[in-house]
Amino acid sequence: MSERFEIKAHEHGIVRLFTLDTDADGPAMSTEPDWGADTDDPPWPLRDALGVTYLDSDFIELFDVADLEGVGLPQYMIDGLGVSEADVEEDRARLEAISGKILVVVSSAFGGFAGTLTPKSPLRWIGTYTEDRAPVSFKPLPSEGAKGATGDKAPPSDAAMSGRVASIALLVLFALVAVVVWVAS
Repeated sequence: MSERFEIKAHEHGIVRLFTLDTDADGPAMSTEPDWGADTDDPPWPLRDALGVTYLDSDFIELFDVADLEGVGLPQYMIDGLGVSEADVEEDRARLEAISGKILVVVSSAFGGFAGTLTPKSPLRWIGTYTEDRAPVSFKPLPSEGAKGATGDKAPPSDAAMSGRVASIALLVLFALVAVVVWVAS
C-alpha cells in the first residue's frame, strides 16, 4: 500500500522530500508539464506520480543530491529550505545516505487547495519536515525614531492653532466681501 498524505487548505511551512528512482520504467520526470501538448490540461508525469490534481512548478525542486557537494542535503534543508535544525538532526544519517535525484515539494506547490497526496513510482517518500519559524513578538521598537509613527501624535502647537484660526477668519472675511460686492452690483 502506498503512503497517503492529507494536505490541508492553505497549508504552509511544510517541506516534503522524495527520492526519484531513475531506473524505473516510465515517462521522464520534469518540473514542468508538457506544454507542447495541445490540451488545456497538459500531461505532467511528475504531478501524476504525486497523485495530485494541482501543482505549482514554482514551488518544487528536482535535482541530483550530488549537486549539493560541499553543502550536503541536511545543511541544504536547514539553510536553503528553512527546516528546523532539530528535525534534520533526527534524520541526519538517513539524509546523508541519500544519493541520486531528489524532489522537494513545499506547501505553496498545492496552491492553497486541500487534497490527498498519493505518491507512486518512481517517487519514494523520504520525510515531511516543518520550516523553522521565529516566534512572533510584539515588543516595542527600540529606536526613538519609531515613536510617533503609530499614531501617537502630539497636540498641535499654539502657532499651528493660531494659523488655523487666522485661515478661517480670512475665509469668512472673503465670503463677506463677496456677498457685499454681489449685493452692490
